[in-house]
Amino acid sequence: MLMGDEMARLPLSAAALAGGRSRRMGADKALMPLVDGGPPMLTLVLERLRDVAVEVTVVANEAERYARFGSPVVPDVHADIGPLGGIHAALSHAAHDHCLIVACDMPFLSAGLLHRMASEPRDFDVLVPVLPGESRQGRQGGVLQTLHAIYSKRCLPHIASRIRDGHRQVIGFFDDVVVRTIEVDEIKTWDPELRSFFNANTPETLAAAAAMAKEEEHIPGEMRSSL
Repeated sequence: MLMGDEMARLPLSAAALAGGRSRRMGADKALMPLVDGGPPMLTLVLERLRDVAVEVTVVANEAERYARFGSPVVPDVHADIGPLGGIHAALSHAAHDHCLIVACDMPFLSAGLLHRMASEPRDFDVLVPVLPGESRQGRQGGVLQTLHAIYSKRCLPHIASRIRDGHRQVIGFFDDVVVRTIEVDEIKTWDPELRSFFNANTPETLAAAAAMAKEEEHIPGEMRSSL
């Protein structure tokens, strides 16, 4: 549930991107459970988003497949262009000025980190965590976690312009907007093992996620609630 001080802030929309083709998984990853008999990954993601946002949607082009998850399903405005199209769709359909956007294959989202991001003053266009590593994004200083970020509707014209020009890289429009980063030292305050950014998008990583989920069963509840 939203805390009192968070409810007093500007409302936040949120969206889970579930419209990918799941080629590496071989089946719809959003519908895959971590363990036999467990809830689908999309359920885990939506539960976390509902903790911090007053409106939560699923971005996908097959509404009937995801109707059972209890959130509105909204289609891509520009189909078949990858995550940038999903971000554009989420922002286009969002009821509020800022939208937290995550991938559907991130089963270990940290409630603490999401609340931290939601509490940031909304004078940014993009609020994005940065992890150490060699970036394929063509930038120095780490890897921007663009599918664990909050975007402003002010990004929409810049995204649309990139799409019209045939560009699909998410960070391609970042030079045109106000970007604020959350650095790894602060991220670890809320998510010491950086599990928020684990993508279970292949059979191998799904198996690893299942092992991690079983490990979490042995973590005391008060500690697990911050993960």
